[in-house]
Amino acid sequence: MDEFNPFQGTYDTLESLADQIGQVLDCPITIEDEQHRLLAYSSHEQNFTDEARLATIIGRRVPASIIDRLWEAGVLQALNQSEDPVQVPLLASVGLGHRVAISIRKGTDVLGYIWAITTHVFSAEENRFLKLAAKAASPKLLQLRTRGRKEQERQQEFFWKLLTDKSWTQERGMEMARQLKIQMPAETCVVIFQLDEFISAKRYDQISYLVTMHPQVRALLHVLDETQLVLLIGHETNKRLSEPTCVHFLHTIVEQMQQRFHINVAQAVCGSVIKSLGKIHVSYQEALDVFRLKQLLPEEMANIYDYRNLGFYRFLPAMLEQRRLEETEHPVLAGLRDYDERNHANLVTTLEAFLKYDQNVKQTASMLHIHVNTMLYRLKRISEVGDFDLTNADVKVSLYLELLLDKLLGQGRLPPSKRS
Repeated sequence: MDEFNPFQGTYDTLESLADQIGQVLDCPITIEDEQHRLLAYSSHEQNFTDEARLATIIGRRVPASIIDRLWEAGVLQALNQSEDPVQVPLLASVGLGHRVAISIRKGTDVLGYIWAITTHVFSAEENRFLKLAAKAASPKLLQLRTRGRKEQERQQEFFWKLLTDKSWTQERGMEMARQLKIQMPAETCVVIFQLDEFISAKRYDQISYLVTMHPQVRALLHVLDETQLVLLIGHETNKRLSEPTCVHFLHTIVEQMQQRFHINVAQAVCGSVIKSLGKIHVSYQEALDVFRLKQLLPEEMANIYDYRNLGFYRFLPAMLEQRRLEETEHPVLAGLRDYDERNHANLVTTLEAFLKYDQNVKQTASMLHIHVNTMLYRLKRISEVGDFDLTNADVKVSLYLELLLDKLLGQGRLPPSKRS
């Protein structure tokens, strides 16, 4: 004899299914998609709820602080790895009461979650009912995902045009955004994540999940370009978007990719914050410039992630092209290299380190693994052989730039630009 299934048949809406689950299990129910956006919830007694449920209903998605806490407690890992119900402990710090939850699946693919607020541990029968409920919800969530994929494809096509077509205007962009039901904030910024592996469909879903969870930053559009994920972001509450906020977003997502999904990010950069959709291509090209320079000068650019903080480095590609045309070498560096070659010395290396470490003799000597007195002797020889004054700021800046250009020339040409 078949076991009783209270969820047989079809449901017109997820709301009716949520109400049915709530009646069968006698507790409040919420149904979410895989990105924790609220899809449906059951009616409930006013005194049989908690802050987390109310905040989810009001905001139409689970607050980021609760998601973070669920990851820390290992709840979401358990839900993503198991088809069985998971007991969720009391998490008072984020207003989350005791729950039993289950993932909604299509095969091994997680489509969403069902959450039941309860004051007791579910019995075997209740757990069986919850599994049947998840099975009943699967077709509905699969339909929603298929519809969402089509919308996402249209949005990605729109975004790619904004990134590469310079003819877009603010008015045209806003009209297209309205047609695609994308709420554009006043300020946006393009960010790029370079992964060190092929981004599979599953990886793409995991990354997309993370970038929608940040409490301050909203991922508006995203597109995949080989191993690069390109995002357009804005402030979650439509406040002013600052470059430091963008950089904090980069660091947070990189850390969460590694911790939650073991995804390694080789590089993460962003362009400038812009106020017009017609200038998105500018922010994109700036992010690419930062990325290319970090490839070329990893040590010098180690702590630079956004175009605003590039400083004079942003002029290096143009300077390098001019240097190639001239095919000349700075006379001071030419003289020092000639001396080094004839005397098996290290004056150029010493000068480069001295300028890089802001003329700090002790730090430079330590980096070169030499005594301070040896360092002072070398500096004296540099001034004598090069015939220049090491206290002259203009000369030092010029020499440092020339050394950087020499380094770039020694590494070959710049990686190809994607500027159109």
